[in-house]
Amino acid sequence: MTVENLLLPFQFPFMQNAFWVVLLVAPPTALLSCFLVLKGWALMGDAVSHAVLPGVVLAWIVGIPLIVGAFAAGMSCALMTGYLSHNSRVKQDTVMGVVFSGMFAVGIILFTSIHTNQHLDHILFGNMLGIGTDDLWTSGLIGLAVSAVLLLKWKDFLLHAFDPAQAQASGLRTGLLHYGLLSILSLTIVATLSSVGLILAVALLVTPGAIAFLVVRSFGWMLFVAVLVCTAAMLAGTYMSFFLDSAPAPTIVLVLSAAFILAFLRRLWLTRSNSRLMAEAGGEPA
Repeated sequence: MTVENLLLPFQFPFMQNAFWVVLLVAPPTALLSCFLVLKGWALMGDAVSHAVLPGVVLAWIVGIPLIVGAFAAGMSCALMTGYLSHNSRVKQDTVMGVVFSGMFAVGIILFTSIHTNQHLDHILFGNMLGIGTDDLWTSGLIGLAVSAVLLLKWKDFLLHAFDPAQAQASGLRTGLLHYGLLSILSLTIVATLSSVGLILAVALLVTPGAIAFLVVRSFGWMLFVAVLVCTAAMLAGTYMSFFLDSAPAPTIVLVLSAAFILAFLRRLWLTRSNSRLMAEAGGEPA
């Protein structure tokens, strides 16, 4: 394959916009994924991403911006989950399953009942090859705001993720941190609406942090590796989709999944190697 063929994807405006949205969406989703992984909120990202659908459809019916409906629905799901889990004996993961499935079902009913010449399929599955200037501005502004908050307050969010009681004893406003992280989660999902859609957004909110968690031992490096891996995987998936004639979003998810498997195998090999070295050292005579 010649150099001209290798550079062919960069010559089309729709591919250029796809690469730009990757650079805008990858950092905030990767940073947030680290906190979600450490806090055990992977299912929360899945629940909120799916529960956004009824808000999007209602916003379409009313005639307001879709991101407004998406954010309102995401926050409603997060707040409802928190309220039910704190005021009942049901565990949080169970509550998330009930709320997520209920709101997603409402969204599907509304989605299938709309008769219009314009399709909302891109809300579910993304439309990276149809991204316009407005989508780039929306993703960029939200991504910049989310990244700035997470980087400026990462120590506070980290302490709250590991030990909420210690965070409260240290004088941190744990309630603000809790609901602030939920708001950031909803905003980040809104930023991914035009790229990977609702169904595949959870991969960006979980996999980069999981990969970094397997590779490094410090949280600072975890943030850096997560952003690096997410950006590289999204660029590679978008680039590969052009030659494979596949949709960019699922291709990106497959690249991230392959990276996770490699990171897992590497960690497994290192663990077994260290165990073997320790056993050999312990077996030597003193």
